[in-house]
Amino acid sequence: MRILVISDSHGKNDDVKQVIEQVGEIDMFIHLGDIERGPDYIKGLAECETHMIAGNNDYDIDLPANDSFMIADKKVFITHGHMFYVGYGVEQLRQYALDNGYDIVMYGHTHVPFLDIGKDVTILNPGSISYPRQDGRKHTFMIIEVDSKGEFHYSHGLLKSSLRDMYESFF
Repeated sequence: MRILVISDSHGKNDDVKQVIEQVGEIDMFIHLGDIERGPDYIKGLAECETHMIAGNNDYDIDLPANDSFMIADKKVFITHGHMFYVGYGVEQLRQYALDNGYDIVMYGHTHVPFLDIGKDVTILNPGSISYPRQDGRKHTFMIIEVDSKGEFHYSHGLLKSSLRDMYESFF
């Protein structure tokens, strides 16, 4: 199983389309909020099982604030993160996951990629495909692959764009 996780596209649906085309075939698509426009358009791009939640900038979009579901044998919780104050760290989110029996927690909001594979819970943030904030300002997403043994493999990817790369090389 191959899963694409993105966050914080902030209305830049061309970035969403590009990353879906870039990664190729996926079995599940997850958007962790701050979509801002076009959720139905985005769902149509993915053509697979899709989970999307609202972020703090999704005022007029009818999406849940959080969601939970299963991936293989793992109980997953997704949230944008602002209600868990992730800008100050992930401890509140980690405790929520532990208290509620979640194996994997995904969040966005900070625009900074993060991955912590813990003994009891894995916490991840794909970063932002449109407005990155980490050092180097790379437009990132995450791929989760579940192999035939049910083991999870996580990797951050970079959104490739010759125009964007050319533009960013000037700064």
